[in-house]
Amino acid sequence: MGMSVTISVATEQDAEQIFKLQYLCFQSEAALYGNYRIDPLVQSLDSVRQEVGADCVFVARLGEEVVGSVRGKVTEDQAAAIGKLCVHPRLQGHGIGARLLRAAEAALAEERGAKTFRLFTGHRSEGNLRLYRRSGYEAVGRSRGADGVELIVLEKPAGAFVQTA
Repeated sequence: MGMSVTISVATEQDAEQIFKLQYLCFQSEAALYGNYRIDPLVQSLDSVRQEVGADCVFVARLGEEVVGSVRGKVTEDQAAAIGKLCVHPRLQGHGIGARLLRAAEAALAEERGAKTFRLFTGHRSEGNLRLYRRSGYEAVGRSRGADGVELIVLEKPAGAFVQTA
């Protein structure tokens, strides 16, 4: 008998587990770009705590362990900026990332009035791009992160989240 993964709103008590999980999960992204200064790896624990307190943050739990997380906030143009989606490497490929993404989209649209969802991923991050395309996102441009990594900007209308749920 195995435990099931549950998705819930993050609490302040989750910040340290999110911080550690994020550091673990983004190692593969850093290696892909040969850049260990990417934002998720240099973010401070205090900054994660602030995001958990202010933003829309969800976690995936296996028992008491946080095994996934995602963050989002609505910007001035009523677009929801979704970021730092991560799932523990041992649990990737089981739909947890998609479940976290749907939870964030639903909350951002229903509770915070988002009209559009926007996210960024590195141009070499094929697994991320597959997940986002399956979830209804389309590439709308390119950008360069503060860390120098070339990013693909993806968006979808907020009404589309119901179709992917």
